[in-house]
Amino acid sequence: MDPTALLASLKPEAKKINIAMQEDIRVIRDGLLREVLEHSLFNGGKRVRPLLSVFCARLCGCTDEALYNLAIAFEYLHVATLLHDDVIDHADQRRGQQTVNTIWGGTPAILAGDYLHARLGGRQCLDIICRATAAMVEGEFLQLHNAGNADLSATDYFKIIEGKTAILIAAVCEIGAVFGGTTVEQQKALRNYGSGLGQAFQVVDDLLDYLGDPASTGKAVGNDFIEGKMTLPLIHALCNAEPQEHDLIRSLLSEPEAKRRYHIATVRQLIEKYDGFGYAKQQAKILVDAATSELNIFTAGSTAETKAILIGLADYVLTRKK
Repeated sequence: MDPTALLASLKPEAKKINIAMQEDIRVIRDGLLREVLEHSLFNGGKRVRPLLSVFCARLCGCTDEALYNLAIAFEYLHVATLLHDDVIDHADQRRGQQTVNTIWGGTPAILAGDYLHARLGGRQCLDIICRATAAMVEGEFLQLHNAGNADLSATDYFKIIEGKTAILIAAVCEIGAVFGGTTVEQQKALRNYGSGLGQAFQVVDDLLDYLGDPASTGKAVGNDFIEGKMTLPLIHALCNAEPQEHDLIRSLLSEPEAKRRYHIATVRQLIEKYDGFGYAKQQAKILVDAATSELNIFTAGSTAETKAILIGLADYVLTRKK
């Protein structure tokens, strides 16, 4: 789908999602909590997760407007995770603006995240969300455990991103299918579509950490390397580097964070030399192709436009700049 047409298709749905969130938090009595949530929820997010939930349900024939009240649960879970992450990472910017913990402090940020967790839908989706949340935490712990581990394999990397990113997007798509009342086979296909999309999304995110424009991403270049995170471009470079350069990368990874930040340019050059960026882009494309192939189970007809939108969203993952 043409990017302009895709954007035109997404805008009305994103607007409905925003309205559903605005109405949901309007009842909050505490002024500070409401202010923190408004800053967090309406701060330039792309609404990818709730949009995926909406369109997966639409693909399965759902026309119920209550779908939007379900979809916002996924934006809540995503934003709650970001709020907590920013406190843990002492981050001062998110999407090019000051983080909640910078403006109001760590305690309001954590409490606001906790509030959003408490708003995660009803019985219909809670079980899937809880499993996804548990897997996300395990994925983050696995990444934390492997910080600076120069021996991390690509297989281990994909296990990490499956937990920290892909399983939530898989749950988003699966719940959309459940809400749409589809078959078990179609539900599984949409879960697989979401998993592949989520993995590709994280691979591209890791590429943008080295190659992105801070003005667009809202994040400093090379932050993953500074934190010792082993992402796919770096893993590929380490596996293919000549011994001397391999040892150089390993020695830099063993340095304290404060020193690693001065060697980002060197590491980036080495990743480029050994085609780490090209390899990661190729893997993201393979993941997206596998994800979109799962949609073949949905035949053409009244759902053709919705299917095209889901394919367009997958293509967007490969070309996004932020």
